[in-house]
Parts: sequence; C-alpha cells; structure tokens
Amino acid sequence: MAIQVLLFALRTIPILLCFIWIFGAFLFYWSRERNSPLHPQIRGPQPPISIIIPCHNEEYTISRTIRSLDALNYPDYDILAVNDSSSDGTLAVLEALALTRPRMSVLDLPRNMGKAAALNAGILASRRDYVVCMDADSEMNPDAPSWLIAPLTETMGVAGVTGNPRVKNRGTLIGRVQVGEFSAIIGVIKRYHQVVGGLFALSGVLVAFKKQALVEIGLLDTDCVTEDIAVTWKLQRAGWDVRYEPHALCDVLMPDTVMGLWRQRMRWACGGFDVVCRHIDILAEKGRWPLKVILLEYALSVAWAFLLPIVAIYGAAVRNVAGTPLLIVWISPVTWSIFLAGGLSLAQFAAGFYIHGRYEKNAGRFAYWAMWYPFLYWILNSAVLLVGIPKVIFAKPKDGLWTSPDRGGLSYEATRSSGP
Repeated sequence: MAIQVLLFALRTIPILLCFIWIFGAFLFYWSRERNSPLHPQIRGPQPPISIIIPCHNEEYTISRTIRSLDALNYPDYDILAVNDSSSDGTLAVLEALALTRPRMSVLDLPRNMGKAAALNAGILASRRDYVVCMDADSEMNPDAPSWLIAPLTETMGVAGVTGNPRVKNRGTLIGRVQVGEFSAIIGVIKRYHQVVGGLFALSGVLVAFKKQALVEIGLLDTDCVTEDIAVTWKLQRAGWDVRYEPHALCDVLMPDTVMGLWRQRMRWACGGFDVVCRHIDILAEKGRWPLKVILLEYALSVAWAFLLPIVAIYGAAVRNVAGTPLLIVWISPVTWSIFLAGGLSLAQFAAGFYIHGRYEKNAGRFAYWAMWYPFLYWILNSAVLLVGIPKVIFAKPKDGLWTSPDRGGLSYEATRSSGP
C-alpha cells in the first residue's frame, strides 16, 4: 500500500506543479500584464536612487555592466561599485571607469566578506532612500529602474521589486537551454507566486529595495549562500510585500558548462533549503497563507527529488510473484505519466514564450532547445537536492563568502572587455 502511494506521488507531482504554474501565470498575465504599456508611464517625480554592484573577481565583465548604465532613462542615480577584495584586476578597472563617470564611486573592502556583506556595505554607504542592486555580469535595460522604483513609491507596503533576467550567452547548448528556462520556467513560476500573494525569491541579478525596510529587518543575512532568497523571506515575514516586475529587463551571463551549471544549481539548492529550514516555523503561525502555499510547493519538489531514486531502487530490487522486477511492471503506467508531464511541460514552455514574447520578439527561436529542458529540470533538480540537502543538514554553517564566479570559460572569452 505504501509503495502504491509513493508511485502515485511520483507520477502526480510534476503534473500538478506544471498545471498550477501555467494557470497562475496566465491569471497574472491576463489581469495585470496583458494590456500594460511596454514603456513606463511616469506619473510624478522619480526619487534619486543608488545602483549598488557587488564585485569579486569581475575584471572581464564589470566594464560592460557599468557601460550599460550610461544609457539609463532615469533622471537621478548614482553608481556604487563595491569591490569585495578581488584578487584580479577588478579594482583597477573600477577605478578607471569611475574616473570618466562623475556619478560613479568605488568602495573597496579590505577582505573578502561575501556578497551579502558587500551589498550591506553599499546600502549603508548610500545616501538614497531607494537602492537598486545588480550583479556585476548583468546589463540593465534603460527603462528598468523606472519599472522597479514605481511600485516602491506608489504602494507603501512594498519593500522589494525584482526584475526579469534574460540569458545573454547563447552560444552553447547549455546557454540556449537556459534561455528557455528563464523565459518559460522562472518567469512563469514568479507570475504564479504573485497570484498566490508572495515570492520565493527576489532575484539577486536585479532587485530594488526600499532602504527603510532593509534597515528594519537588519539588512541582508551574511551567513546564507543565497542572500536573495533569505532577504525575500525576511521581508515577507516582517509584513512587507514583494513584487515581480517582468517589464524590468536585464541580460545576465549564466554557466555554459556542465560543471558550472552544477555548481550554480548546487548553491541554489543548498541556499533555498537552508532558508526554508529557517522559516519552517511559519507553519505554526496563523494566516501567512501565501507563504505556506509557496512552502508546500517547495516541499513537493523536494519530495519528488527523493521519491525518484527510492522508487527506482525498490522496483529494481523487488520482484513480483512471477519473478519479474517491479520496476519493469511499473514502466508502462509511469511512462504514460511521463508523457503527460512532458506534454504539460511543453505547454508551460508555450505559455512562457507567448507571455515573454512581449519583451523579446525572437525568443521563440530557442523553442527547439528549450524542449529538452523539462528532462534537465527535473533530473538536475532532483540530483542537486539529493546532494545539497544532506550537506545543509550535516555540514557546518556557511559563512556566506564567495569565490571567483564560474560562468563557464566560453562566457568569459566572449565578454572580455577592451577597457573602460
């Protein structure tokens, strides 16, 4: 009986999650996005902002990032690059860039303190009430700051707004597959989470904060490997609202090697599970239903990750009365479930590309590569959760420090800067 329940869960979880993600994403699109303008509608004075960029060994990417900010359609902003004790030529590049940009300054930290600590230093050094944090390998769309800041100023309870990242290194199979992931998976899930009433994560690639809210919650946690997930939950637990703004576009480098992708997803898995463990007590609180629903969805994904090897090993080891391994007996119904889940995954991609088509007209050309992602998504996520969760449970606490970012050698060679 127990094994039949496990089999049912193994077949049902991917189908259930795909369905609710698609349904929620279309609710968001139909009610909030479908008739929205493609360019921000400025309704009043825009407050001055600080753009904070934490940097650690970003010698080959930071120039392009800073140059993208020269074209911003925002009236009053300054740039604060925080060099977190880089061991390469990052500091020299930043100082050269600052010499030709009066609105840019550089904060040099004497030792590697970690991304969260670097962001905290920049936030505290900023004299502005609103801060926009972005990764040092990303390029911001000129209208992105206006889209990010509007919810913070127009709605009192909103503390954080995250943008819509797009993969810019598309020369490899892994890069092209991730184009589909960001367009049709991450965007779809964030839209669904907004319909539910919260977010699992404000993406650290591009996010704007109300500084007052960050100070109230004690800034970002420096002992988390995924500080963006941690601050999202801290803000929501403190009663603040967080938003996803798909119009706020930015392009970002992603891993284009298998090892680079594995390391990144391992960090995400460990960090996400660590944050969930810190906030599991929310289940005992009254209300908080949006966060409880998001937590349940996460629990289903983790459960599936552990169910897959358990059911496979049990089915291979145990035989029925005829002596046939149970795994062989189960293959037919499981196969039909896989086809159904695969069909829903393709429907999710179709929905995601259709919605994202407002912001990137030619994204559909990556549909062929994206069709392989459902397999990669479930198998890779299962593997990193299987390895990462025990690491979080049994390993010593993390200090939040970062090492040189691994985005794949091809990405670095393709984006080497020629100077400021």
